[in-house]
Amino acid sequence: MSAQPPMQTPYEPPTREQRRSAWRWGCGLALAGCLIVIVVLLVFGFIALLSRTGGMEEFSVGGGQIALIRIDGLIAAGQSGFSILGGGATGSDDVVEQIERAVEDPAVKAILVRINSPGGSAAASQEIYQALMEARNQHKVVVVSMADVASSGAYYVSAAADRIFADPATLTGSIGVISMTEDLSGLLQKIGVKPEIVKAGKLKDMFSPYRPVSDEARSIMQTMVDEVHRQFIEAVAKGRRMKIEEVAKLSDGRVYSGTQAQKLGLVDELGGMQQAVRKAAEMAGLKGKPRLREYGAKSLLQRLLGGSKSQAVALEGRLLYDDFAARMVQGTLHSAVRPGEM
Repeated sequence: MSAQPPMQTPYEPPTREQRRSAWRWGCGLALAGCLIVIVVLLVFGFIALLSRTGGMEEFSVGGGQIALIRIDGLIAAGQSGFSILGGGATGSDDVVEQIERAVEDPAVKAILVRINSPGGSAAASQEIYQALMEARNQHKVVVVSMADVASSGAYYVSAAADRIFADPATLTGSIGVISMTEDLSGLLQKIGVKPEIVKAGKLKDMFSPYRPVSDEARSIMQTMVDEVHRQFIEAVAKGRRMKIEEVAKLSDGRVYSGTQAQKLGLVDELGGMQQAVRKAAEMAGLKGKPRLREYGAKSLLQRLLGGSKSQAVALEGRLLYDDFAARMVQGTLHSAVRPGEM
């Protein structure tokens, strides 16, 4: 007995009501998707707004506030950046803006700068130093709290404070300047590469990595480095109220522990951030338990996506307040200090 083929149900086109129902469902799903996108954008926008305006924490302290400003990683010109893949940098534009907002806020009586940085750009460090000195001129108490490291350009910034705190094991000092380039001419010759350079101006390529540095170029750069080193020494002497001769003796580029720096007059007191907070409150005449208003906190979106606008650049002819910064690989920023790097 042979099997009968199954009966085919004849095709019936959807009714008008079914088409209307499908259209309504499609519009509803599209609308729901748009609403979800809008909500996500609003959430991230709100978080980014909190980051731009500071204010992740805002507490009153006996009728006044202490502004907390952080300097982490390399000090660079421009805006700060953070990347989960490559460290980060603190931009002088952002820090100066935060200091100016704290100065203009009548509720802020003191500024606490928490530093964990090996230094970086000479010009960027000078900009932050000048902003802190201006804050002092505007009768704001300025206190620095050093973490693992506050050397070179980071010490330049610290010297502008009314009071400096460091932990006994903090690495600080390194009052010196460096500029460097690489001579790749021998390597290029081995692999058969011959650069062709067209220039206007005899010394336009004086730090080109494609040939050895000439005696004339080296002399010019040495003069510039010496000049910036002199500026560094004078700034430390002014900020620390020390004699230039005293600072000059300590300015051979070496680093000091927090304990050594205190004995030499580069640091005022040994202690962590809590001690610095209490001192800032005391100097500002604030009563009660010290609380902080943090400026410049990074939003969640910034932490996830990174995207620093202050990226490391080629170090050709660039003046830096740290040999650690000068040994950075081009295009990569690292905020961690490992043994032997100093």
